[in-house]
Amino acid sequence: MRLLRFIPLFALLAVVAVVLAGCGGGSTKAVPSDSVAVVGSANITKSEFTLLMDGTKSAYVARKTPFPKPGTSQYKALQDQTMKYLVQQSELEQKAKSLGITVTDKDVQARIAQIKKQYFAGNDAKYKQQLKAQGLTEPLLALNLHGQILSEKLYAKVTGAVKVTDADIKAYYDAHKSTYSKAASRDVRHILVNNKKLADSIETQLKGGADFAKLAKKYSKDPGSAAQGGKLTITKGQTVAPFDKVAFSLKKNELSAPVHTTYGWHIIQALSDTKPATQQPLKDVKASISTQLLQTKKTDAINKWVDDVNKEYAKKIAYRTGYTPLATTAVTTAPATTTG
Repeated sequence: MRLLRFIPLFALLAVVAVVLAGCGGGSTKAVPSDSVAVVGSANITKSEFTLLMDGTKSAYVARKTPFPKPGTSQYKALQDQTMKYLVQQSELEQKAKSLGITVTDKDVQARIAQIKKQYFAGNDAKYKQQLKAQGLTEPLLALNLHGQILSEKLYAKVTGAVKVTDADIKAYYDAHKSTYSKAASRDVRHILVNNKKLADSIETQLKGGADFAKLAKKYSKDPGSAAQGGKLTITKGQTVAPFDKVAFSLKKNELSAPVHTTYGWHIIQALSDTKPATQQPLKDVKASISTQLLQTKKTDAINKWVDDVNKEYAKKIAYRTGYTPLATTAVTTAPATTTG
């Protein structure tokens, strides 16, 4: 069992509740000697950076995976991921403050208590054993939980006023009616063979009173229906066109002449009347459409908000030499909770 999905690889920030496009850089301000970067009015300290890098290394060791050597491109990639994570979190912390949002130690400890209760039945020893198995330390866990809780609070704040109207739902329903419809269907049975000569022979036998199911089991090469005496339920438009056309034109119990398709030759018999196509009324799907549209609108809202944050900080980030990320990449995430 994994304690947290987003630990230990910081590239997998699946707990962050926003879409964070990468870190820019353009500020000319000096970076203090004890820091690796300046983001707006905040410093990212070397100790923070080291904590995350050491945590990543411990996780590699716990998984018995060789940790990249300093100076390699793989090591630089981990450094860049760590730096981007810290820059992103710094931006969020500062924006959260302007929105009156804070994450306290009490919040973090409450989340840890929740994890212990949910996954370890409150057993502190088992909880710590799992931390060790994943190469985690409590300070590292607390740091990541802080980021998770902050993101959740920001997501709730930014998307809190998002609403879906009845007009939105009706417009979506009208534009996607086929999604909420069910095509005509009926029960049939058929025998599929490779050549017309055999199909003609089977047709003659059936018209003479032969047992359809027995002939289907003996001759039909359709593995999906032969064992059931050729029986199957078909939906209009879901079978090959020649088969579909004949199958839905037959009267109940009527037997077709041999029908040629790309699969071979079919003898078809209708076993039921055609069940007409149906359309789910709006009232039956309104709730599901509302839920879907609400999530889409919230995602759009948080994406725009994050884009604005990125633009605001694009020229407010400065890195100490050796810590500038080589590339800017997007990290796409969604609201999530810790899982086992």
